[in-house]
Amino acid sequence: MTGVQPPGRRGRVLADLWLGARMAVTGGRDGWTRAALTALGVGIGVAMLLLAAAVPGALDARAVRTEARNDTGWRPEQAAGANTVLLAFADTEFRDHPVRGRIVRAEGPAAPVPPGLTRLPGAGEVVVSPALRDLLDSPDGPLFAPRLRGAQVTGTIGAQGLSGPAELAFYLGSADLTDQGAVRRDSFGGGEPGEEFSPVLMVLVVVVVVVLLLPIVVFVGAAVRFGGDRRDRRLAALRLLGADTAMIRRIAAGEAAAGAVFGLAVGGVLFAAGRQLAPLVTLRDISVYAADLRPAPALVAAVAVAVPVLAVLVALVALRRVVVEPLGVSRQGATVRRRLWWRLLLPAAGLALLYPLTGVGEGRADAADYQVAAGAVLLLVGTVTLLPWLIDLAVRRLRGGPVPWQLAVRRLQLDSAASARLVSGVAVAVAGSIGLQMLVAGVEARFTTRTGQDTSRAQVFVNLNELADPGAALARLAAVPGVVRSAGTSGTFALGRGAADRTAEVRIGDCAALAEYARLGSCADGDVFLVQPPAGEPQLAGFGPGDRVTVGPNGTAWTLPRRLPTVPAIPDPVGWTGTGLLVTPGAADAAWTGLRAQALISLDPADPDALERVRNTAAEVDLRAQVLALADERQATQFVNVKRGLVVGVAVTLLLLGASMLVGVLEQLRERRRLLAMLTAVGTPRRTLGLSVLWQAAVPVLVGLGLAVAFGLGLGAVLLRMVGAPVSVSWPVVGLGAALGGGVVLLVTGASLPALWRLTRPEGLRTE
Repeated sequence: MTGVQPPGRRGRVLADLWLGARMAVTGGRDGWTRAALTALGVGIGVAMLLLAAAVPGALDARAVRTEARNDTGWRPEQAAGANTVLLAFADTEFRDHPVRGRIVRAEGPAAPVPPGLTRLPGAGEVVVSPALRDLLDSPDGPLFAPRLRGAQVTGTIGAQGLSGPAELAFYLGSADLTDQGAVRRDSFGGGEPGEEFSPVLMVLVVVVVVVLLLPIVVFVGAAVRFGGDRRDRRLAALRLLGADTAMIRRIAAGEAAAGAVFGLAVGGVLFAAGRQLAPLVTLRDISVYAADLRPAPALVAAVAVAVPVLAVLVALVALRRVVVEPLGVSRQGATVRRRLWWRLLLPAAGLALLYPLTGVGEGRADAADYQVAAGAVLLLVGTVTLLPWLIDLAVRRLRGGPVPWQLAVRRLQLDSAASARLVSGVAVAVAGSIGLQMLVAGVEARFTTRTGQDTSRAQVFVNLNELADPGAALARLAAVPGVVRSAGTSGTFALGRGAADRTAEVRIGDCAALAEYARLGSCADGDVFLVQPPAGEPQLAGFGPGDRVTVGPNGTAWTLPRRLPTVPAIPDPVGWTGTGLLVTPGAADAAWTGLRAQALISLDPADPDALERVRNTAAEVDLRAQVLALADERQATQFVNVKRGLVVGVAVTLLLLGASMLVGVLEQLRERRRLLAMLTAVGTPRRTLGLSVLWQAAVPVLVGLGLAVAFGLGLGAVLLRMVGAPVSVSWPVVGLGAALGGGVVLLVTGASLPALWRLTRPEGLRTE
């Protein structure tokens, strides 16, 4: 019947595929070794893809836990009750690592308990995170312990109450915490919606994802080609037995699919084992639990389908340039010169997609994200397609030189494709990282703001809440080892005369300390100064010479002196420009109570622990003290997080690519073991063979890195034009990216030398 498939055709196709799958694991120890190396190479790539697929879920899990314990944000005022708790914020830092701190007091038996705790700690008790407990037990523990006021550690915070296993956090119980300076809560959880990414940051995120995943896909495609020479010779033997070209292609597809399936299994095992190590790794204060790394089922299914499909496509494309005949394989003959024109189509198409998006920083459509991703993929894939052609061009006319050089060059002239496949993943990673670093450097100014803080005048600002004796507290801060200067003041507020009372800040300190806030001129103890706002701003009313004012929360009456010079305000080291009254100690009234204290502190730059001791002293005086390390500029949190993700992702990608490359180099050496053993048998020194392997890796590396730099600069320039930033090149960044890529390849080559020595033993001459 017309249109009906001939009987048995489907069965023959399945039989051919099954035969190919059997060939992937047959052939004795040599076949199993080949299958194991292929599965390991593909498996490492699959593990990386699963790790990338698990990142969104891990971030969501962190966000869920953070939201469940949230105790910030505005809530309606409520009265104390059996179901309320008072809490005060005691966040701090330790050696640049943030520490989340809370002071709590239950107001009734039904007071809410934050996630991760079984009960609220009582007075003199503290519950800490496991990471903070380890810190307290370490040699650095005494440098942090004073911030806990000697409280006894009675438990640890569970995983559901922490953003990650490495988070430093504590809940400290207090018996005298009041609603002044604290907040009242009847539940934990909820919070404000997260800040949306700006169009520029979205472009950056999209390109980061492309740059990190594309090298993995490239290497997976290279890994399924392990053992290609032996596979082609086996297919030639099948042609001798009567197999036609279509049958050969089906067998090759079955063998590639089987290797990919084994790789999927190995990748799953590697991912399952690696995720158990996740709690031990902390990258820029970001840590996750093993249970957080759960790829979405849809992404797992996509990887499970895409890897075998990619393996089959790579195998079939590779056979297009190989004519398998009964008496041999034509690829072993003269090398066919590669064509250039079609290799330029992919990067040209990528540029064509990216160029129309110029100015995306001012507005972006959702479809532009996919266009950016597609354009970046095509541009970076151009590195893969051009690399073999460039290597052939570079080695075509090389002649002469030392024996190791000649061996390496001749090998590259005969077959440069294998070396190009191994280097292409690193080249893509380097090109992408250079382009990304250019984009990051170009838009960094948009996400960086000048704080107005002057670190030349002070490096630390300390604010202490209402104290009974602020002078003693300031003296303790000034006496901390490592503090070279402290400008301490105490303060409160004053209400001016008149029906419409005006409020003014009152700051008390010696002349040197008050000079940080205004240009005083002459100053002596007993003076009082009025600091007025700049011209054009509302002036302070009700604070003239001899006026009667009330000071502090207790409303102590005080008469301003007849001599009340007005002085101009200057920005303090924190960047604030204040107005009000500056009072020297001799003019202050001893009846003033409820004074707060502030200190501007300069530290000894040679003492790295000075800041930690200042934090300890401030916490001993006031658990709710704020200690701010001053900085000339600060960057937006989202931009900092994206930069962290970029650095971490590139580092992990290069590390795993190096491991995958090592597997590939070992496979190449195993394929050539008879030739290497013969060279050794006829007297070739092992040192010569080792240098030949090094040169064989170095030439493609140099060509690949040169190509990567060119494409990275092109990608960076296009991305900068897209976001409307000026095109500039940071050559140190370019050099660092190329050096990292080259270092990975050279380390892999060095790690393969022990295998080379083993393969050149006389046993390598055996054959079947």
